[in-house]
Amino acid sequence: MKMATYYHGATRRRSYFEGWYLKHQTQSGRALSLIPALHIDAEGRRTASLQVITENACWWLEYPELLAEERRFRIQLGENLFDSEGVRLQIRQQELTLTGSLSYGRFTPLRSDIMGPFRLLGGMECAHGVISMGHSLHGTLVLNGEMLDFSQGTGYIETDRGRSFPSTYLWAQSIWQDGGTSLMLAVAAIPMGIGGFTGCICVLCHDGREYRLATYRGVRIERWSSSGAMLRQGRYRLAVDVLEGKGHPLRAPVQGEMSRTIHESLGTVLRVRFWIGKELVLDHTDHHAGFEYAVTASKG
Repeated sequence: MKMATYYHGATRRRSYFEGWYLKHQTQSGRALSLIPALHIDAEGRRTASLQVITENACWWLEYPELLAEERRFRIQLGENLFDSEGVRLQIRQQELTLTGSLSYGRFTPLRSDIMGPFRLLGGMECAHGVISMGHSLHGTLVLNGEMLDFSQGTGYIETDRGRSFPSTYLWAQSIWQDGGTSLMLAVAAIPMGIGGFTGCICVLCHDGREYRLATYRGVRIERWSSSGAMLRQGRYRLAVDVLEGKGHPLRAPVQGEMSRTIHESLGTVLRVRFWIGKELVLDHTDHHAGFEYAVTASKG
């Protein structure tokens, strides 16, 4: 199912952020993620940014404005364009040169909104969306003089919007087997109601099927920490374990202002196991997974 709205920030006035996470992985496993974002602080000042992440480094670039469309996936930051057909980059700054273009294959959207009924609740601190669980790539980029060939590689795109990232959360993303199997997992402290609660959204796409484990479907979070997570929902059981990984600092929103530092690794060694009943359906170790675990007091 295509997303009904790809951009929500046109009418927002203060304390708001909206960002898109685009991961690109070569056939050999090299990874590059791009995060274009809009942020509006408590005083209503609108700014934009692009974060560029590799397995070994990250860069923060500022822009005066972000242009985006509501009904189709299309974002522009300066000379850089991100849309459903691919990305076109012209970045030439003191510490970063990144140029070239990539073409995207057909997106793999979810069957329904990952937020489930929570999408109907107003005032959530952060809402999540998945644009494509996996798609093919073609083309090359030149990063600080190094050519990266993404032909026959795989891509993934998700989005977040709201006021602030959760005070405590876990996020994991993995894609392999030519894009045929992919995972997205998020567990977070949700500040709603008296005392709040721990919420979970997770999708595993494997062998043409979509398996969803989520709070609104009765998932039980048996453990979650910087080492990974274990989920159980009916006959489904999922274990995600970090075997190795070191994060790089990224900026994250607090009341719309990018004033928080989190750490993400694009080279996490992540073991993913999935059972249906007693049958172990999947046991895979990904050496190029994305992973974040953050514990920080939130202002929002």
